[in-house]
Amino acid sequence: MNRTLLNSPLLLGFEHIERLLDRNGKAESYPPYNIEHISEERLKITLAVAGFAAEDLSVTVEDNQLVIRGRLNATEDKNFLHRGIATRQFQRSFVLADGIDVLGAVLNHGLLTIELERPRAETAVKTIPIRSADVQLDDARDRN
Repeated sequence: MNRTLLNSPLLLGFEHIERLLDRNGKAESYPPYNIEHISEERLKITLAVAGFAAEDLSVTVEDNQLVIRGRLNATEDKNFLHRGIATRQFQRSFVLADGIDVLGAVLNHGLLTIELERPRAETAVKTIPIRSADVQLDDARDRN
């Protein structure tokens, strides 16, 4: 039996997180990227996308995933003696926690920078009223 931490009976409703982790665990290493912690609420992801123009790239949020895609339109026939700069199409995904907002994306000198913001979490306490089963039985008898 293949059990993981998220399959614990104490963690309820986290199956979707496990699926996201499995999917991202199989990700490629291209293009290389950095994730920078700017402040308590801000993050910055920088991808090295040399050779790509802004129109060759797309940044979307799909089901709590930040998805960056790159696709070059090779219109010119070039005769390379050596081709060491990888300009193949790619897709890179990052799982986003609930509440994280993508503020924007900027392409500058072959680096695509995406800024994210995590709003401060507010502590929420909800009190659940406890009804007595005896009271419910008495109420049912009174109605009959």
